[in-house]
This record gives sequence, C-alpha cells and structure tokens, in this order.
Amino acid sequence: MAKLYFRYGAMNSGKSTALLQAAYNYEERGQHVLLAKPEIDTKGADQIASRLGVSRPVDFLIAAGDDLRALFAEHRARVPNLACLLIDEAQFLQPHQVDDLLRIVVDDGIPVLAYGIRTDFQTRAFPGSARLLELAHSLEELKTICRCGRKALFNARLVGGRFVFDGDQVAIDELAADKVTYESMCAECYLRESGGRLA
Repeated sequence: MAKLYFRYGAMNSGKSTALLQAAYNYEERGQHVLLAKPEIDTKGADQIASRLGVSRPVDFLIAAGDDLRALFAEHRARVPNLACLLIDEAQFLQPHQVDDLLRIVVDDGIPVLAYGIRTDFQTRAFPGSARLLELAHSLEELKTICRCGRKALFNARLVGGRFVFDGDQVAIDELAADKVTYESMCAECYLRESGGRLA
C-alpha cells in the first residue's frame, strides 16, 4: 500500500541528501521517480542541492497556487511505471497541496516521500509542515546536533552574522542582500540566544 511519508529535521540534518539517496536507490533497482520542490526555494534554482555538494535537477517546480495533483498527473504521464514522488523543502507547500499529496497516495497509488523542516526561525510550524504532521502515514525525524552537542530542534536565523528573531517567515539562506544564514540549535542554546523568547 502506498503511503505519505514526512521526513523532517532541523537544517543540516541531511534531508536533501537523504532524498537524493532515496532517488538513487529506486533508480538503481530500475524504478522511476519524479522529483519536485516548491519554486519559492530559489537556492539551487531548479536543482535539489545538498550542502554536501550533491545536486540533481527537479522534474518540476511547484508554485503556491498550483493544483499539485494535476501538476503531478501531467508529469506522471511521461514517466512509465512511476515508483514514487519525492518532494524537497515540503515545508513551503500550501496546506491544500499537502492534501493533494495524500490524494496522490490514496487515489493514485503512488508513494510520496516529503522532506522538510518542521518549524521556522521563530519556532512556529510552517503551514506545509503542520499539514504533513496531520496527514502523513509515517513521520521520521532526521537528526543533527547543536553547537553544544545536544540534539538540534530549532533553526536560528542570522543576518550579517547576528541572530534575529523578527522578520518574514521565509528568507532563503545566502541569497538575501544581508547574507541570511541559519544555525541548527537545541532548545537550551536557542533560548539563550533569544533571551528566552520562543516567538
């Protein structure tokens, strides 16, 4: 039976690398996959790019207003014997698009592996992640560590090397004018840097 999988973790937990490995594993066994990501993720343009330096072009980009099931059907038509759909940066999907993923799994019988982060730099769930946590058949946390060695839970935002706790939910690292970067942190280190603030 096909399932909807949500594999999530803090930044630098290897989500894109795991997705590319999953695609490789399917293809090594002669099975076909489709790769997609939301177009708001401009890092890597039309590529899924791992911080380890591995990348691969996506088969299609997903705009915020897209009917994801219709978009999937359009691309599926050109791929014989499709084994699964892999989605990177799934936190940027709209809730209705996550609903489409469940329909792809249930109605079309195609497994969907969605990879993304759970919360933003203010510890709030992304809408796509919140819906995936509600609907996915399987949840798997990919782990990484904080600078102190504990398990990282949160993604702290730095602008010009300084921690910030206000701003838009989405700011793609390394592409903003003020050099936006992120650091994966445990709860203790995050609260220390934020002065106890969680949102």
